Amino acid sequence: MLSNIRIVLINTFHPGNVGAIARAMKNMGLTNLYLVDPNDYPSDEATSRAAGAVDLLENATIVPTLEEAISDCSLVIGTSARHRTFQLPIMNARECAESVIPEAVHHNVAIVFGRETTGLLNEEIAQCHRQVYIDANDEYPVLNISQAVQIVAYEIWMANQHKDFPAKNSSQQDSLEYPHKKDMDLFYRHLEDTLYGINFIVRNHPGKVLDKLQRFFNRSRPEKQELGILRGVLAAVQRETGLTEANNHPEKPDKHSEKQDN
Repeated sequence: MLSNIRIVLINTFHPGNVGAIARAMKNMGLTNLYLVDPNDYPSDEATSRAAGAVDLLENATIVPTLEEAISDCSLVIGTSARHRTFQLPIMNARECAESVIPEAVHHNVAIVFGRETTGLLNEEIAQCHRQVYIDANDEYPVLNISQAVQIVAYEIWMANQHKDFPAKNSSQQDSLEYPHKKDMDLFYRHLEDTLYGINFIVRNHPGKVLDKLQRFFNRSRPEKQELGILRGVLAAVQRETGLTEANNHPEKPDKHSEKQDN
């Protein structure tokens, strides 16, 4: 199940951190590394810092966007030490590991780490289902990104050692099938098209309705069958109101994403 858990690094600035993270991951049995738009990679410094974990670097998946890194994941957890204006269910590192292990038996899981200086942007944490933080001294809670990955990976390794832990949850997990992130994105576009089409959202003053709805569904994590029902409801609304494919993609005002330090 550890192979279904991926560590996703966004726009990592220092290549030495990438190498140190590869080493931290291999220490704890994790091998699935995704790099989103890394600043300097591949790099000799990353290779040097990886020591015996160079194979993780050689097999790392490099993608230009977070969306591509998590599109086939059913659970996405963003790391952040800050409380956000919108609140996802929040866990510490140990609670995160205990939730990840049973989920990873059947599904791909991503744990996302932001930039060294600014962490995850609001628009990135908004794509996650859960938020994880690491308990630390309130007077100085700042961790190097490789240290943060090491702690989370250690908790995952320890949770995985309790072989009865997945068994306790297996009956519940076996009965649940969650949609991939890419399927949720299709639903959000369908929802957006419908709400604009029935004039529930005013095009010139859209506000934050769509953002709030996305956060709501990310928190609630509908199952695959439930998502199918929701898509069916939207399709029925479009059919009964006479919406066509042509007006399902109205032009909308530009959105200015809020940025917030981690």
